[in-house]
Amino acid sequence: MEITGKVHKILPLVTGQGKNGEWRKQEFIIEIPGQYPKQVCCSLWGEKIDEAKLSEGAEIKAFIDVQSREHNGRWYTEVRAWKIERPGSQVRDSEQDFIDASPDDPDDLPF
Repeated sequence: MEITGKVHKILPLVTGQGKNGEWRKQEFIIEIPGQYPKQVCCSLWGEKIDEAKLSEGAEIKAFIDVQSREHNGRWYTEVRAWKIERPGSQVRDSEQDFIDASPDDPDDLPF
């Protein structure tokens, strides 16, 4: 799944020690625009925190997984972001070639 919106707030970094070593978790609130804007708390884990380079007010597209787990008869749901993109900033070379192509280009193929 993916959601697009503005980073409303970045919550404090949480760290801990597990059986596999130290872990890091960064939660942030993304506001999804609309007639009735919605806010969703998402989390990033480990190296994804550094890769995302989040800042409050930034427009982002978050690719997410929604997971629920049970503990002592209660259910807990988490929205984990596994990839963050900035809309409009992810133009691949092949897309750029297409954008730069002139309709009068003699090398333009008909198919």
